[in-house]
Amino acid sequence: MASDTLTITDNRTGKQYEVPVTDDTIRATDLRQIKVAADDFGMMTYDPAFMNTAACRSAITFIDGDKGILRYRGYPIEQIADQASFLEVAYLLSAGELPTRAELDVWEHDIRFHTYVHTNIIKFLEGFRYDAHPMGMLLGAVGALSTFYPDAKDVHDPRNRYVQKVRLMAKLPTIASFCFRHSRGLPYEFPRNDLDYIGNFVNMTFSIGGKHEPNPVLQRALEILLILHADHEQNCSTSAVRAVGSSGVDPFSAVSAGIAALYGPLHGGANEAVLRMLDEIGTKDRIPAFIEAVKNGGDRLMGFGHRVYKSYDPRAKLIKQVAYDVFEQTGLNPKLEIALELERIALEDEYFIGRKLYPNVDFYSGLIYQAMGYPTDYFTVLFALGRLPGWLAQWEEMITDKEQKIARPRQIYTGKDERDFVPLVMRK
Repeated sequence: MASDTLTITDNRTGKQYEVPVTDDTIRATDLRQIKVAADDFGMMTYDPAFMNTAACRSAITFIDGDKGILRYRGYPIEQIADQASFLEVAYLLSAGELPTRAELDVWEHDIRFHTYVHTNIIKFLEGFRYDAHPMGMLLGAVGALSTFYPDAKDVHDPRNRYVQKVRLMAKLPTIASFCFRHSRGLPYEFPRNDLDYIGNFVNMTFSIGGKHEPNPVLQRALEILLILHADHEQNCSTSAVRAVGSSGVDPFSAVSAGIAALYGPLHGGANEAVLRMLDEIGTKDRIPAFIEAVKNGGDRLMGFGHRVYKSYDPRAKLIKQVAYDVFEQTGLNPKLEIALELERIALEDEYFIGRKLYPNVDFYSGLIYQAMGYPTDYFTVLFALGRLPGWLAQWEEMITDKEQKIARPRQIYTGKDERDFVPLVMRK
């Protein structure tokens, strides 16, 4: 018997089946051979929320949740966040290797060339109410881009895919800044191609009368936050991009699906929930009572714990240092003192240690965004800006994977058996 197989005994029939094991996984379709009767559909797996199902092979991001490891294309996130620019990371995720100086120059030039959006997009955005949520505006505008670039439907042409990736990387910051200014009744600030990627976005967001004094510390802090969010394996929004993209639709539509998934409070809204929690705590002296309420089930400790990480989220360690750098520039936020004390107490409490509840990436990011001048309803837009390179890399990997087909999960039917239709006059 081969050692790289799994032997399954079906106790219903007494039959045995030998299933190949590759990379510590079995193929779900190999279970189809397990039947009670010849006309059975065959065995399926049932896995709500895909807790233990691999839907793809990917060479982009590696996570070891037990050890607190996150790597982009093999590079530790600690090194990437410390030494790389955001566009370097975007190139790395897409191409698989860090760019040379010449390759990075071409990449930056191509993106800079596409930063403007069609004036009809501006008219489209002006149709939203003054109080429209910026994520809803971003979702609609990115989806609308598919109508401006019908050539984007040719997803199997490598050159065409490159052009669409450049367009999305270039235009998303422009649209995101327009969403910010729309909600404040400010005129749109157009791209300045003499600025770098992050500087241009910040200028489009905060410039008043064409003037904005850049703060290099805050801009680098924002860049690090975007890098830390650039990809995170098969999360909800990335899975949405892959699933919608598997239909062969253009990348603008696929990315808009990712934005829609990120819009949900269980995915993109966690850092906003942390701020609400810190506001409810109010002062450091109320932390012990809050901790007891959490342990008794009366409250939730937001920003702690993660579906993947069962030790300290490596991104949270980096963000904590970024928070110190930012508050040296902006002045100390009282919420930071509460957050630091809350973290200290929780990490010394056996209740949280035993449950492997450690700070995650959202615990400090909201504090940083708020200190930079971004309102809470805009946090998820910044998340989308950071996640875009990962979405694009994952989308292209899916498109070029010969094993991938249009996403179509199975179901376990729990409804009625066949029954005769009852005419309306006879229904009680």
